[in-house]
Amino acid sequence: MLRVPYTDLYQALLRATHHLGLRGERAALCARLFAETTRDGVYTHGLNRFPRFAEMVANGCIDVTAEPNHMAGSSAIERWNGNLGPGNTNAHFIMDRTIDLARQHGLGGIALANTNHWMRGGSYGWQAADAGLFAICWTNTLANLPAWGAATPTLGNNPLVIAVPGAAGRHIVLDMAMSQFSFGALSAYAARGAQLPVPGGYDTNGNLTTDPAAIEASARALSIGYWKGSGLSLVLDLLAAMLSGGHAAHQIPRKSTRESGVSQVFLAIDPSSFAARPDLDRIAAGILQSLRDATPVDPTRPIRYPGEQTLNLREENLNLGVPVDPAVWANLHTLLL
Repeated sequence: MLRVPYTDLYQALLRATHHLGLRGERAALCARLFAETTRDGVYTHGLNRFPRFAEMVANGCIDVTAEPNHMAGSSAIERWNGNLGPGNTNAHFIMDRTIDLARQHGLGGIALANTNHWMRGGSYGWQAADAGLFAICWTNTLANLPAWGAATPTLGNNPLVIAVPGAAGRHIVLDMAMSQFSFGALSAYAARGAQLPVPGGYDTNGNLTTDPAAIEASARALSIGYWKGSGLSLVLDLLAAMLSGGHAAHQIPRKSTRESGVSQVFLAIDPSSFAARPDLDRIAAGILQSLRDATPVDPTRPIRYPGEQTLNLREENLNLGVPVDPAVWANLHTLLL
């Protein structure tokens, strides 16, 4: 891997978003979200995902000029249409609006239809937590996960994000797919010829395997918690499609670069009207301390809370430079020629 300064990464992505037709603050935001995702160690949804983003712009799945618009709703609950705009800028805008609703009403919720892949879902959890709010958000995807007992994909891996604001910006942010390993993670393991640490799906003979390439070939990823993850994926899809009025997983075309028209839900809670920040921080500190006090199975691998490693990688990558795949970095600059 090649390490490049964060500012260089951001500037290259900014030029690339301009090349694709984004302008002004939206271009800067799109580039920043890609750069921050890479900075924070989620490489599969940062720079490495940008070529697919560019391809979706080229084939018309993403309209770089489109912005979301309000469709319906009142008080703290609204429905919006993403108009097939860039998924990360749409999601950031909608979370901002959700935060505004929560500050007015204590809780805000928006269902968003007709949008595109939001890239790193955790970005919008961090966004809410930075504003001092709790958040829950999720998206559906194309049907890439078999329901429990099924041999073919009928559900999405439907990433779920839960964010808890922490003291001094040390937020707790869970960002997880309903598959045991996200498909970005499977691709990353396969690219470096590595096995998964635990079984992540089935091979073409129906056997559980740690071989990521075999899982990709069979299209039979394993849901988290077996039947429990399958059920959770289903209800997340139901909620997203029904509340937004948009597509369900089975209605999203199964084409590798055309996962377009997805549905998403954003919820935010502002505790300021009923809880003091120091009290919340004290409760969180006690819970996290109890986690650290547990005896680790492997003493060389400390127990971490969701989001803790993100903060560690962020600091390391800002100091040493952000790791990038040399081939992807070169391809980005080719796009700019």
